[in-house]
Amino acid sequence: MWLRVLGSAAGGGSPQWNCACPVCAAIRAGTRPGRPRTQSSVAVSADYRRWFLINASPDVRTQIEAFPGLHPHVDRTTPLEAVLLTDAELDHTLGLLLLREAQALRLYATPAVHKTLCDGSGILRTLERYCPVEWRAVVPGAEVPLADGLSCRAFDVPTTKRARFGPGVDHGRVVGYRLINERGGGTLVYLPGVQALTPALRAEIEGCDCLLIDGTCWRDDELVRLGLAGKTSREMGHLPIDGPDGSLAQLPSLGVARTIFVHMNNTNPILLEDAPERRILEDSGMEVAMDGLEVKV
Repeated sequence: MWLRVLGSAAGGGSPQWNCACPVCAAIRAGTRPGRPRTQSSVAVSADYRRWFLINASPDVRTQIEAFPGLHPHVDRTTPLEAVLLTDAELDHTLGLLLLREAQALRLYATPAVHKTLCDGSGILRTLERYCPVEWRAVVPGAEVPLADGLSCRAFDVPTTKRARFGPGVDHGRVVGYRLINERGGGTLVYLPGVQALTPALRAEIEGCDCLLIDGTCWRDDELVRLGLAGKTSREMGHLPIDGPDGSLAQLPSLGVARTIFVHMNNTNPILLEDAPERRILEDSGMEVAMDGLEVKV
Protein backbone atom coordinates (compact mmCIF):
# COMPACT_ATOMS: atom_id res chain seq x y z
CA MET A 1 0.00 0.00 0.00
CA TRP A 2 1.26 3.44 -0.92
CA LEU A 3 0.23 6.81 0.45
CA ARG A 4 1.14 10.14 -1.10
CA VAL A 5 0.72 13.33 0.92
CA LEU A 6 -0.71 15.78 -1.59
CA GLY A 7 -1.17 18.62 0.90
CA SER A 8 0.04 18.80 4.50
CA ALA A 9 -1.27 22.13 5.82
CA ALA A 10 -4.58 23.02 7.41
CA GLY A 11 -7.14 25.34 5.79
CA GLY A 12 -5.48 28.33 4.15
CA GLY A 13 -2.20 26.54 3.49
CA SER A 14 1.21 27.78 4.60
CA PRO A 15 1.91 30.63 4.37
CA GLN A 16 -1.72 31.74 4.54
CA TRP A 17 -2.51 34.59 2.14
CA ASN A 18 -3.78 37.02 4.81
CA CYS A 19 -1.44 36.11 7.67
CA ALA A 20 1.84 37.67 8.77
CA CYS A 21 2.36 35.60 11.91
CA PRO A 22 6.01 34.73 12.69
CA VAL A 23 5.79 31.39 10.89
CA CYS A 24 4.08 32.74 7.76
CA ALA A 25 6.41 35.75 7.62
CA ALA A 26 9.52 33.57 7.90
CA ILE A 27 8.41 31.11 5.22
CA ARG A 28 7.25 33.88 2.90
CA ALA A 29 10.51 35.80 3.23
CA GLY A 30 12.76 32.73 3.30
CA THR A 31 14.50 33.93 6.47
CA ARG A 32 14.18 30.55 8.21
CA PRO A 33 14.09 27.03 6.77
CA GLY A 34 10.52 26.02 6.02
CA ARG A 35 8.55 24.83 3.00
CA PRO A 36 5.31 26.24 1.61
CA ARG A 37 2.48 23.73 1.96
CA THR A 38 -0.90 23.25 0.29
CA GLN A 39 -4.11 22.27 2.05
CA SER A 40 -4.59 18.83 3.55
CA SER A 41 -5.24 15.82 1.31
CA VAL A 42 -3.68 12.41 0.62
CA ALA A 43 -3.92 9.72 -2.06
CA VAL A 44 -3.70 5.97 -1.36
CA SER A 45 -3.20 3.00 -3.67
CA ALA A 46 -2.66 -0.74 -3.49
CA ASP A 47 -0.81 -0.97 -6.82
CA TYR A 48 0.52 2.54 -7.56
CA ARG A 49 -1.82 2.65 -10.56
CA ARG A 50 -5.30 3.29 -9.16
CA TRP A 51 -5.57 6.00 -6.51
CA PHE A 52 -8.14 6.98 -3.93
CA LEU A 53 -8.18 10.58 -2.77
CA ILE A 54 -8.93 11.24 0.88
CA ASN A 55 -10.39 14.76 0.98
CA ALA A 56 -10.39 17.13 -1.97
CA SER A 57 -8.71 20.39 -1.01
CA PRO A 58 -9.07 23.72 -2.85
CA ASP A 59 -5.50 23.05 -4.07
CA VAL A 60 -6.40 19.75 -5.74
CA ARG A 61 -5.47 20.80 -9.28
CA THR A 62 -1.97 21.89 -8.22
CA GLN A 63 -1.59 18.71 -6.16
CA ILE A 64 -2.56 16.45 -9.08
CA GLU A 65 -0.16 18.24 -11.41
CA ALA A 66 2.65 17.79 -8.87
CA PHE A 67 2.11 14.00 -8.76
CA PRO A 68 2.64 12.04 -12.01
CA GLY A 69 0.76 9.09 -10.52
CA LEU A 70 -2.49 11.05 -10.89
CA HIS A 71 -1.86 12.42 -14.39
CA PRO A 72 -4.58 11.65 -16.96
CA HIS A 73 -4.48 9.34 -19.98
CA VAL A 74 -4.97 10.52 -23.56
CA ASP A 75 -8.70 9.66 -23.49
CA ARG A 76 -9.20 11.83 -20.37
CA THR A 77 -9.62 8.84 -18.09
CA THR A 78 -7.53 9.20 -14.94
CA PRO A 79 -5.98 7.01 -12.24
CA LEU A 80 -8.36 8.66 -9.72
CA GLU A 81 -10.84 5.98 -8.66
CA ALA A 82 -12.83 7.80 -5.99
CA VAL A 83 -12.81 10.45 -3.27
CA LEU A 84 -13.25 9.59 0.42
CA LEU A 85 -14.23 12.38 2.81
CA THR A 86 -13.45 12.69 6.51
CA ASP A 87 -15.84 15.63 7.03
CA ALA A 88 -17.64 18.45 5.21
CA GLU A 89 -15.16 21.25 5.96
CA LEU A 90 -14.47 23.58 3.03
CA ASP A 91 -10.74 22.88 3.05
CA HIS A 92 -11.56 19.18 2.53
CA THR A 93 -14.41 19.51 0.01
CA LEU A 94 -14.06 22.62 -2.18
CA GLY A 95 -11.76 20.65 -4.46
CA LEU A 96 -14.75 18.52 -5.49
CA LEU A 97 -15.92 21.44 -7.62
CA LEU A 98 -12.53 21.49 -9.36
CA LEU A 99 -13.07 17.84 -10.38
CA ARG A 100 -16.25 18.77 -12.29
CA GLU A 101 -14.71 17.86 -15.67
CA ALA A 102 -14.66 14.19 -14.65
CA GLN A 103 -16.73 11.75 -16.67
CA ALA A 104 -18.20 10.67 -13.33
CA LEU A 105 -17.15 10.86 -9.70
CA ARG A 106 -17.48 8.21 -7.01
CA LEU A 107 -17.74 9.70 -3.53
CA TYR A 108 -17.52 7.95 -0.15
CA ALA A 109 -19.01 9.98 2.71
CA THR A 110 -21.17 9.47 5.77
CA PRO A 111 -24.86 10.42 5.53
CA ALA A 112 -24.17 13.39 7.81
CA VAL A 113 -21.40 14.70 5.54
CA HIS A 114 -23.46 14.00 2.41
CA LYS A 115 -26.43 15.94 3.81
CA THR A 116 -24.22 18.91 4.67
CA LEU A 117 -22.72 18.97 1.18
CA CYS A 118 -26.18 18.80 -0.41
CA ASP A 119 -28.37 20.95 1.84
CA GLY A 120 -25.84 23.05 3.74
CA SER A 121 -22.87 24.21 1.68
CA GLY A 122 -24.56 23.10 -1.56
CA ILE A 123 -21.27 21.83 -3.01
CA LEU A 124 -22.70 18.53 -4.22
CA ARG A 125 -25.81 20.12 -5.71
CA THR A 126 -23.53 22.38 -7.77
CA LEU A 127 -21.16 19.55 -8.75
CA GLU A 128 -24.04 17.35 -9.93
CA ARG A 129 -24.90 20.01 -12.52
CA TYR A 130 -21.54 19.26 -14.19
CA CYS A 131 -20.90 15.54 -13.76
CA PRO A 132 -22.62 12.45 -12.38
CA VAL A 133 -21.81 11.78 -8.72
CA GLU A 134 -22.18 8.29 -7.29
CA TRP A 135 -22.46 8.56 -3.52
CA ARG A 136 -21.57 5.49 -1.47
CA ALA A 137 -22.60 5.80 2.15
CA VAL A 138 -19.81 5.37 4.67
CA VAL A 139 -20.93 3.52 7.78
CA PRO A 140 -18.42 3.73 10.66
CA GLY A 141 -17.27 0.25 11.61
CA ALA A 142 -18.11 -1.35 8.24
CA GLU A 143 -15.30 -2.71 6.06
CA VAL A 144 -15.29 -1.28 2.53
CA PRO A 145 -13.26 -3.02 -0.22
CA LEU A 146 -11.61 -0.49 -2.54
CA ALA A 147 -9.28 -2.24 -5.04
CA ASP A 148 -6.58 -4.91 -5.30
CA GLY A 149 -6.73 -5.98 -1.67
CA LEU A 150 -6.99 -2.44 -0.32
CA SER A 151 -9.89 -1.85 2.02
CA CYS A 152 -10.87 0.81 4.52
CA ARG A 153 -12.93 1.11 7.66
CA ALA A 154 -14.20 4.48 8.82
CA PHE A 155 -14.49 5.24 12.51
CA ASP A 156 -16.44 8.01 14.18
CA VAL A 157 -14.45 10.94 15.62
CA PRO A 158 -16.48 12.78 18.28
CA THR A 159 -16.38 16.57 18.06
CA THR A 160 -18.02 19.56 19.72
CA LYS A 161 -16.93 21.88 16.93
CA ARG A 162 -19.74 24.15 15.74
CA ALA A 163 -21.52 22.92 12.62
CA ARG A 164 -21.28 25.78 10.12
CA PHE A 165 -24.11 24.67 7.84
CA GLY A 166 -27.26 24.13 9.84
CA PRO A 167 -27.81 21.93 12.90
CA GLY A 168 -25.18 19.31 13.41
CA VAL A 169 -25.40 15.67 14.40
CA ASP A 170 -23.05 13.84 16.70
CA HIS A 171 -22.59 10.69 14.62
CA GLY A 172 -20.63 10.82 11.38
CA ARG A 173 -19.78 14.53 11.25
CA VAL A 174 -16.09 13.64 11.38
CA VAL A 175 -14.48 10.28 10.68
CA GLY A 176 -11.02 8.83 10.39
CA TYR A 177 -10.03 5.93 8.16
CA ARG A 178 -8.16 2.73 8.93
CA LEU A 179 -6.75 1.43 5.64
CA ILE A 180 -5.74 -2.20 5.34
CA ASN A 181 -3.56 -3.95 2.79
CA GLU A 182 -5.19 -7.38 2.89
CA ARG A 183 -2.43 -8.94 0.79
CA GLY A 184 0.53 -7.60 2.73
CA GLY A 185 -1.17 -7.09 6.07
CA GLY A 186 -0.12 -3.44 6.53
CA THR A 187 -2.39 -0.98 8.31
CA LEU A 188 -2.48 2.79 8.03
CA VAL A 189 -4.67 5.24 9.94
CA TYR A 190 -5.55 8.67 8.54
CA LEU A 191 -6.88 11.06 11.18
CA PRO A 192 -6.45 14.71 10.11
CA GLY A 193 -8.96 16.08 12.60
CA VAL A 194 -9.33 14.88 16.19
CA GLN A 195 -10.41 16.74 19.32
CA ALA A 196 -9.57 14.12 21.94
CA LEU A 197 -8.02 10.65 21.96
CA THR A 198 -10.94 8.77 23.48
CA PRO A 199 -10.58 5.08 24.40
CA ALA A 200 -12.42 4.15 21.19
CA LEU A 201 -10.05 6.22 19.06
CA ARG A 202 -7.01 4.87 20.84
CA ALA A 203 -8.21 1.36 19.99
CA GLU A 204 -8.43 2.28 16.29
CA ILE A 205 -4.88 3.66 16.31
CA GLU A 206 -3.16 1.11 18.52
CA GLY A 207 -0.55 -1.03 16.81
CA CYS A 208 -0.97 0.36 13.28
CA ASP A 209 2.05 0.48 10.97
CA CYS A 210 1.63 4.16 10.16
CA LEU A 211 -0.47 6.95 11.64
CA LEU A 212 -1.09 10.31 9.99
CA ILE A 213 -2.66 12.49 12.66
CA ASP A 214 -3.93 15.99 13.31
CA GLY A 215 -1.05 18.40 13.90
CA THR A 216 -3.05 21.63 13.64
CA CYS A 217 -1.61 23.50 16.62
CA TRP A 218 1.44 23.02 18.82
CA ARG A 219 -0.15 24.74 21.82
CA ASP A 220 -3.80 24.72 22.82
CA ASP A 221 -3.81 28.55 23.09
CA GLU A 222 -1.60 29.12 20.05
CA LEU A 223 -4.02 31.35 18.12
CA VAL A 224 -5.15 33.15 21.27
CA ARG A 225 -1.54 34.05 22.14
CA LEU A 226 -1.03 35.49 18.67
CA GLY A 227 -4.23 37.51 18.87
CA LEU A 228 -5.63 35.71 15.82
CA ALA A 229 -8.62 33.95 17.41
CA GLY A 230 -10.60 33.80 20.60
CA LYS A 231 -10.81 30.00 20.71
CA THR A 232 -8.33 27.36 21.72
CA SER A 233 -7.24 24.52 19.47
CA ARG A 234 -9.53 22.08 21.28
CA GLU A 235 -12.48 24.46 21.02
CA MET A 236 -11.92 24.46 17.26
CA GLY A 237 -11.95 20.65 17.21
CA HIS A 238 -8.21 19.90 17.23
CA LEU A 239 -6.08 18.20 19.88
CA PRO A 240 -2.86 20.19 20.40
CA ILE A 241 0.49 18.46 20.09
CA ASP A 242 2.10 19.89 23.24
CA GLY A 243 0.98 19.71 26.86
CA PRO A 244 0.55 16.96 29.45
CA ASP A 245 -2.50 15.59 27.63
CA GLY A 246 -1.50 16.59 24.10
CA SER A 247 -0.91 14.09 21.31
CA LEU A 248 2.87 14.05 21.80
CA ALA A 249 2.40 12.80 25.36
CA GLN A 250 -0.32 10.26 24.54
CA LEU A 251 0.78 8.62 21.30
CA PRO A 252 3.96 6.78 22.41
CA SER A 253 1.90 4.33 24.49
CA LEU A 254 -0.09 3.15 21.45
CA GLY A 255 2.67 1.13 19.77
CA VAL A 256 2.48 2.86 16.38
CA ALA A 257 5.44 2.04 14.15
CA ARG A 258 5.53 5.42 12.38
CA THR A 259 3.71 8.63 13.35
CA ILE A 260 3.44 11.58 10.96
CA PHE A 261 1.72 14.87 11.75
CA VAL A 262 -0.46 16.38 9.01
CA HIS A 263 -2.95 19.26 8.75
CA MET A 264 -0.62 21.82 10.38
CA ASN A 265 -2.04 25.30 10.84
CA ASN A 266 0.01 28.12 9.34
CA THR A 267 0.84 29.34 12.89
CA ASN A 268 2.36 26.05 14.05
CA PRO A 269 6.11 26.46 14.77
CA ILE A 270 6.86 22.86 13.71
CA LEU A 271 6.57 24.15 10.13
CA LEU A 272 9.95 25.81 10.68
CA GLU A 273 12.71 23.23 10.45
CA ASP A 274 14.96 25.01 12.96
CA ALA A 275 12.25 25.55 15.60
CA PRO A 276 12.78 24.07 19.10
CA GLU A 277 9.29 22.56 18.86
CA ARG A 278 10.30 20.73 15.69
CA ARG A 279 13.37 19.29 17.43
CA ILE A 280 11.26 18.12 20.38
CA LEU A 281 8.91 16.30 18.03
CA GLU A 282 11.67 14.69 15.96
CA ASP A 283 13.63 13.68 19.05
CA SER A 284 10.54 11.74 20.11
CA GLY A 285 10.72 9.77 16.85
CA MET A 286 7.75 11.46 15.16
CA GLU A 287 7.64 13.26 11.81
CA VAL A 288 6.16 16.34 10.16
CA ALA A 289 4.56 15.71 6.78
CA MET A 290 5.45 17.77 3.75
CA ASP A 291 3.75 17.96 0.39
CA GLY A 292 4.99 15.11 -1.81
CA LEU A 293 5.92 12.75 1.02
CA GLU A 294 5.39 9.11 0.04
CA VAL A 295 4.85 6.29 2.50
CA LYS A 296 4.89 2.58 1.68
CA VAL A 297 3.16 0.26 4.16
